[in-house]
Amino acid sequence: MNSTWIIFFVLGTLTYLTRFAFIALWGRLRLPAWVQRALTFVPVAVLSAMILPELVFSDGHLNLALDNPRLLAGAAAVLVAYRTRSTLLTILVGMVVFWGLRFLLTGG
Repeated sequence: MNSTWIIFFVLGTLTYLTRFAFIALWGRLRLPAWVQRALTFVPVAVLSAMILPELVFSDGHLNLALDNPRLLAGAAAVLVAYRTRSTLLTILVGMVVFWGLRFLLTGG
């Protein structure tokens, strides 16, 4: 067995054990209230960290101009999410705005 497979096996095992530890200990572990409150923000923080760079960077450069369809579609999606709290409507409006702006700004 070469070293690549050993690395895959070790990293896979470590990933599994770290995730399994939280599942196995969830019922027995009492977290302080402040930790539980902080954990409610983790999904939003992770999702924001993944999406924001896609909205503001084009070809590796920061693009905050009004000709950036991703940024404008993201802003529209944020407004819809804030007003409606509907995930499906947020995705639909964001995609329609993105496709429409891309079509208008690139000429087809």
